[in-house]
Amino acid sequence: MIMKTIFQTLFLCLCLFASTVVGAQEIAVSSPDKQLTVTVSLQDGAPQYKVTYKEQVMLENSPLGLITNEGDFSQNLKYVDQKMETVDKSYQQEKIKTSHVHYVANKLTYTVEDAKQRQLHIVFQVSDNNIAIRYELPTWRERRACVVLKEATGFKLPDFTTTFLSSMMTPMGAFARTSPSYESGYTNDEPVGKPTHQNQGYVFPGLFRVGDKGWVLISETGVNSLYCGSHLTDGTKEGLYTVAFPDQRQNNGFGSTGAQLGLPGVTPWRTLTVGETLKPIVETTIPYDVVDPLYEASQKYAYGRGTWSWIVWQDNSMNWDDQVKYIDLAAEMGFEYILIDALWDTNIGHERMEELIKYANSKKVDVFLWYNSNGTFNDAPQGPRNRMNTSIARKEEMKWLKKVGVKGLKVDFFGGDKQETMRFYEDILSDANDYGLMIIFHGCTLPRGWERMYPNYVGSEAVLASEMLIFSQDVRNQEAFYATLHPFIRNTVGCMEFGGVFLNRFLNKGNQRGQERQTTDAFQLATGVLFQNPVQMFALTPNNLTDAPKEALDFMKGLPTTWDETRYIDGYPGKYAVIARRHGDVWYVAGINAQEEPLKLTFDLPMTLQKGETVNIYQDNKDRTLSLGTLKADKKGRFTVTIQPKGGFIIVK
Repeated sequence: MIMKTIFQTLFLCLCLFASTVVGAQEIAVSSPDKQLTVTVSLQDGAPQYKVTYKEQVMLENSPLGLITNEGDFSQNLKYVDQKMETVDKSYQQEKIKTSHVHYVANKLTYTVEDAKQRQLHIVFQVSDNNIAIRYELPTWRERRACVVLKEATGFKLPDFTTTFLSSMMTPMGAFARTSPSYESGYTNDEPVGKPTHQNQGYVFPGLFRVGDKGWVLISETGVNSLYCGSHLTDGTKEGLYTVAFPDQRQNNGFGSTGAQLGLPGVTPWRTLTVGETLKPIVETTIPYDVVDPLYEASQKYAYGRGTWSWIVWQDNSMNWDDQVKYIDLAAEMGFEYILIDALWDTNIGHERMEELIKYANSKKVDVFLWYNSNGTFNDAPQGPRNRMNTSIARKEEMKWLKKVGVKGLKVDFFGGDKQETMRFYEDILSDANDYGLMIIFHGCTLPRGWERMYPNYVGSEAVLASEMLIFSQDVRNQEAFYATLHPFIRNTVGCMEFGGVFLNRFLNKGNQRGQERQTTDAFQLATGVLFQNPVQMFALTPNNLTDAPKEALDFMKGLPTTWDETRYIDGYPGKYAVIARRHGDVWYVAGINAQEEPLKLTFDLPMTLQKGETVNIYQDNKDRTLSLGTLKADKKGRFTVTIQPKGGFIIVK
């Protein structure tokens, strides 16, 4: 009897031990609200994970792991341990869509090791509607450095998924061999796995509609000088999109394609935002939640609006007289800045620029100056050149910029995501902070948490932006289509210095013929709310003071560029978008319609309103002219608005 009891006890212990080992290899971590779950496991030695939201599969089993010059950490691995923690942080960030953020997540560290007992920590932070994934590499005995050659990290979407993706541009193409610069069009609800035309994959972020189950936005954040920027492969392998490193041909073929890490070291975060609707995607702050400032701000930076002549008046406007006209325009509008674009060094010169800056300051307008990043890696001829690409030249120039009172720089033509290029971005930002200068990047990569990481960073283009409306009839025809994508894709993960709000009917200096704008004035005003960036250079021209509707000018005079809160109201990518943003106590609700027929919508506003209470509304008349009126709430406190084709509206309350 005693022996039987001992054997029964041993057998129970063995069963419990086996259950623990097997169970430990498959670990689930859920969001605080229990709706979003990540399940991690080892399948024949290969780490993988899957994602469910409200028990619906949003991401099927997808690969994890790294391949380094020290070994392959994507297969033949053994489970070691797991650790659960809670992350709870609050922070203020005035440059993003929401000024105060409280981030709470459950954190799982899943540890595996290879045959040589070298460990890899796979870290998941799961908050409500958001997942952040990264790898943490400890020291491996005497080894204190490695090179990450490739990532196995993937995203396996169900086969009924459709996509909204922007192609990675071919290296050393476009103007003066300056690509890639994140300025491609988008797939439009196309089946998952359809290959790109150029076979270069897709840039972050990527938006996926998982049938009727909901939406997934995939991106990355936390990329600095210690890693390369990544993108997605083309997903033609059964809908599996994997993390891809830069093409060797970028930046004229110079530099590495992987990432050199000191050990212990970490990779950037790969992020997923998941929801039944687009609300969590529009409102997500995950790009900023998992990063922290890399240095202190050297001073308080002031954000705001600006004018710039180049966007409509182009290269010929880079002269003293035209810049004075744009300074006067900024002063009349109450804008804080003027951006003086390319060629100022030869057409105006450093010495006269000091005089021009003094004139601007006398009008209470501050100055941003344009610079070419280039010194070695593309053919862009515009100057100033060779002033940003080396530390010695950069600091010498920035010392002069501080002395003459320049407040910020727009640095252009980067063309790559290699680690060397990411280091270049960081060096410019860090040096500029020492001299009290804000930085806008143009012809550049996606910002990846940079609003929080770099205190003087104030925006990036990285989108098919306003300049292409000048250059391309096709882009003018599709302006409304693209504009209804950005609030759900590009702009939801980072600042977007679009340079828009055109009030010229014709996008040229004469404003008489050619390059005709297809969208209404109300549409243009709405993009000033829909497109978020703390410093936004708008496309107004001096003639707009007399030929644009007074209501439009008055709206622009009061439009803020920083927001305390952002809310999703309604929309579908490529069709229409309605977003609300709050600045202080004032709400702006903006909507646009990309479709060929008028769109009638009924919706709630973010604030509570009573029956019959009124709001101000800018909208299109049936003849597509701009009107300013009032709108009454119905008995449920809701509003009904009709948006004209390629038109828009803005409610202000």
